[in-house]
Amino acid sequence: MFFIFGVNSDQKEIGSFGPVICGICGSYGRYRVYVTYMCLSLFFIPVLKWGRKYYAETTCCRSLYELDSQAGRRLQRGEQTEIRPEELTLIRRGGSSGWGWAGQKRLRYCPACGYETEEDFEFCPKCGRRLEER
Repeated sequence: MFFIFGVNSDQKEIGSFGPVICGICGSYGRYRVYVTYMCLSLFFIPVLKWGRKYYAETTCCRSLYELDSQAGRRLQRGEQTEIRPEELTLIRRGGSSGWGWAGQKRLRYCPACGYETEEDFEFCPKCGRRLEER
């Protein structure tokens, strides 16, 4: 007799929840929630799943959180629609080009004309001088 089986890890997206104000970057975003697990397959059909872990990733700065397993199961069954901060454990801080780690925008200003901007410009749009970070 001939059997084809294998063990692999897999990931399945549960959904997108929010909007929320991100605790890392301070902007509006959503949580993209997914579950990872190990799977035993027999003839390419999943037979047994174990080691489930639930994760939530923000859409704004891509910070990654581990989600409490009970909350993850409730979200998967559709019982819960809101993710509470006490159900999240930070794994990886995200960030984008203009945001600082304290959750505040970096201000850039022109030493010549005094123009201030939150944009990531190299040069002042008013007078053309190089901007400095504040």
